Amino acid sequence: MRTNIDIDDATLEAAMRAGHFKTKKDAVEAGLKLLARQAAYQEILKWQGKLKWEGDESVDWTAAAPGEEPAPRAASSHLAVNGPAAEYAVKQRRGRR
Repeated sequence: MRTNIDIDDATLEAAMRAGHFKTKKDAVEAGLKLLARQAAYQEILKWQGKLKWEGDESVDWTAAAPGEEPAPRAASSHLAVNGPAAEYAVKQRRGRR
């Protein structure tokens, strides 16, 4: 969607430097995606402490790939995260430093 907006030049330049963006459009889109993602996280945080786990504690559900059975939980204190990043995640840009 084509939109004309008036953005403070100093703020936009600071955002472009911080994110190593080459174009104003990339910087604005990344900022909008970040704002949307933060709002989604806030919605998720509303559930903190309100959900009760009733699954099998001996199974590590985080280690199973989609379509596979979960493996028995290893004696480990770290969280294994397998899977692609969210589609709306902001892409890392390389630019001038």
